[in-house]
Amino acid sequence: PGTNPEELIAAAHAGCFSMALSGELGKAGMNPESIETRSALTFEKTDAGFTITTIHLDVTAKVPGADPAAFQRAAEAAKKGCPVSRVLNARITMTAKLA
Repeated sequence: PGTNPEELIAAAHAGCFSMALSGELGKAGMNPESIETRSALTFEKTDAGFTITTIHLDVTAKVPGADPAAFQRAAEAAKKGCPVSRVLNARITMTAKLA
């Protein structure tokens, strides 16, 4: 029972991404009212042992007046630039939507 290390990694990734997205939106002149990020990871047994193979970020942000294309660019930049994203050797997917 309790939280396992993989859940902590997913939580750290969600938090890091949210902060990175807030920064990217700010650089683009957008002011988010809220950002909610959930992270789900896939943990599989491979030839090398148990491995986190995929992480999916599900993001919903309330950003008044945001251009959807500019929001997607900011979300992609945050996904690539988040320090936790860069340390993980897993495929990272994302769904990002404006509320």
